[in-house]
Amino acid sequence: MGVILAQLKRLTRSRTLGFATVAVLGTTLTAPQTAAQSLQERLELCGTCHGESGNSKMENTPSLAGQPALFLTNQLILMRENLRKSEVMAPFVKGLKDDQIVALAEHYAKLKPVPSDEPIDQALVARGKVLAEQMHCGSCHLTGYEGREQMPRLAQQRIDYLILTLTAYREGTRSGIDTSMNGVMVGVSDQDIRALAHHAASIR
Repeated sequence: MGVILAQLKRLTRSRTLGFATVAVLGTTLTAPQTAAQSLQERLELCGTCHGESGNSKMENTPSLAGQPALFLTNQLILMRENLRKSEVMAPFVKGLKDDQIVALAEHYAKLKPVPSDEPIDQALVARGKVLAEQMHCGSCHLTGYEGREQMPRLAQQRIDYLILTLTAYREGTRSGIDTSMNGVMVGVSDQDIRALAHHAASIR
C-alpha cells in the first residue's frame, strides 16, 4: 500500500506541475521527438504543415506567424499534457521541454503574417463585421484582431481553419482549459460562422 501511495503522490505532483506551467506561461505526420533535435530541426518539421514562414498553405491548418508568444506557448503545453486533444500534433509535442516550447513560440511570434490565397467573399466580410461588433470580438482579440497574451491572432488567419475552429467551439468539441469561446459561439449559425471567418481573415 505504501508503494502505491507513493506512486500516486508522484503522479499528482507531476500533473500539478503541468497545470502550474500552463498558468505561468499563461494533416498526419510522425515526428519522433529526441532531446538532440535542434530548434531548426523542429522548425523544419513544423514548416511541413504550417509553412516555412509560419503562413500555412495547407487546408484546415493554422498559420502561426504573428501569433502571441504566450498563446502559442499555452497551446503547445496543453497539447503536450493532452489537455487539448490533437492526434495530428501529439507526436510533435511529445517530450518537448518547456524551454523548447518557449523557443518555438517566440520564433513564430516574430514572423510576419501573410494572408492565404483563399478567396474572400466581400458580402460575408460585411456581414461578419456587423456580427463581430455585436459579439464584441475585439474586446479580447483587439480591434485589429492581432491578438494579445493568451488570445490568438485572427487577422489573416486561414478562413477554413477559422470556420473549423469556431464550429468546434460551438459544438463543444474544442478541448482545452479556456471554455469562454464555447459560450460565445452558442447558437451561431454556419453561415454566420463563415461570415466571421471571412471578416477576420480580411483584416490587414
